[in-house]
Amino acid sequence: MKLAVFETEQWEHDACLRLRPAYEVSCVRDVLDEASARIHAKADIISSFVYSQLDARVLAHFAQLRLIATRSTGYDHIDLGYCQSRGIIVCNVPGYGDTSVAEHVFALLLGLARKIAGAAERTRRGRFDQAGLRGFELKGRTIAVIGAGRIGRRVIEIARGFSMDVIAVDARPDELAAQRLGFRYASLDAALGQADIVTLHVPATPETRRLIAEREFALMKPGAVLINTARGSVVDAEALVRALAEGRLAGAGLDVMAQEAQLRDEAQIFRAGAATNADLRAFAANHALLGFANVLVTPHNAYNTTEALARIIDTTLANIEAFARGAPRNVVAAP
Repeated sequence: MKLAVFETEQWEHDACLRLRPAYEVSCVRDVLDEASARIHAKADIISSFVYSQLDARVLAHFAQLRLIATRSTGYDHIDLGYCQSRGIIVCNVPGYGDTSVAEHVFALLLGLARKIAGAAERTRRGRFDQAGLRGFELKGRTIAVIGAGRIGRRVIEIARGFSMDVIAVDARPDELAAQRLGFRYASLDAALGQADIVTLHVPATPETRRLIAEREFALMKPGAVLINTARGSVVDAEALVRALAEGRLAGAGLDVMAQEAQLRDEAQIFRAGAATNADLRAFAANHALLGFANVLVTPHNAYNTTEALARIIDTTLANIEAFARGAPRNVVAAP
């Protein structure tokens, strides 16, 4: 079978070669798009990360495609309806970054709480005064964890280690977990109204699109902090800019933003045709966020640890081998 793996670094390439000679393996550094799809159109299996948009336009080039093994937990970059209609199985990598992402939440939060970026930049310029660098402690603060799944619960464990009060919001409350970890459940509105810090851990779905928007920012406590390591679409970027500009939020830590692909390559916003007014407004809002001194932005890097990346590639290769044995695993879409 022919396997085409996209968005690879050299170490991933070397790992994928473990599948030879059972598979004819091609590794590509770039994202999967129409151009690369034409080159690898004979692939039976493809694998990519989240920056490849696997829509019908791209997938139509693969006449004999049988499996998509995404190297991510999320799969909103894949047209599942198209896959199901064409008999293509889609599998993912659940749970690889629980600890990595949760720890990054606190890297962002502590960076904001102690004004680390500004302090480090000041000393880099040879200044050692402390004016404007006063921070706040996490102990005793209330953190609202929106989405108490695997990553959310790891965040809760770390928060309890900081002696924080934890409120969770989840569609499927688990009271045994709440008792074991020492947190309580509340509605979204109630949690937003009580929390000093709000951290997001929900998937990108139609229901979670702009989950945190103008109304929700109005419910939040004055001086609250927002952390988003989930998906950019969960937050209304324009509403976030207004909340920061008006001083309603003390800060935001963002590892994900809407239109990440366009931020990586700004010309993309014009390549698919004329950009809409909404596209341009969202793009402008993201650029505005980069300029706030009380906003920390990292480039979708929360998962990026040696341990998590090893779990990603090992699980992906195991998913491919399980499919070949006729027992696909970690399936998120099937015919």
